[in-house]
Amino acid sequence: MAPLVFLVIGFVLARVAGLAGVDALDGWLPALRVGLALMFLVTGLAHFAPKMRAGMIAMVPPRLPRPDLLVTATGVLELVGAVGLLIPGTAALAAAGLALLMIAMFPANVSAARRKLSLGGRPVEPIGPRTVLQVFWVALAATVALAA
Repeated sequence: MAPLVFLVIGFVLARVAGLAGVDALDGWLPALRVGLALMFLVTGLAHFAPKMRAGMIAMVPPRLPRPDLLVTATGVLELVGAVGLLIPGTAALAAAGLALLMIAMFPANVSAARRKLSLGGRPVEPIGPRTVLQVFWVALAATVALAA
């Protein structure tokens, strides 16, 4: 749920800045790009925070090799994607890449929910609400990819 909070905060602050006269943020698309960028900045950094990292490594389905390397790679991709969303010339490509990344990472969420794991000391979200959020985030990223 925290990523959704950061997405909304980023979107609202960017939209307010746009309405206040910051031309680069004047519109729903730039505000959405900022909201998504903030969300991916936070989730990308979480891949490297020791308490969160251990939980993310545990989330990786057991059949996949080197879960530590997978968590590092996905964290770096989220951070690079967040920066890419903020650059108008790369926003569409970054958004498309992030949408694909979220789809690729979804099995880890399913695995974690089935195994009743915790992340950062809290149980992972049940698969139903997590699926709804994941579809929502992918749809937002796809919207940016197609509209940017």
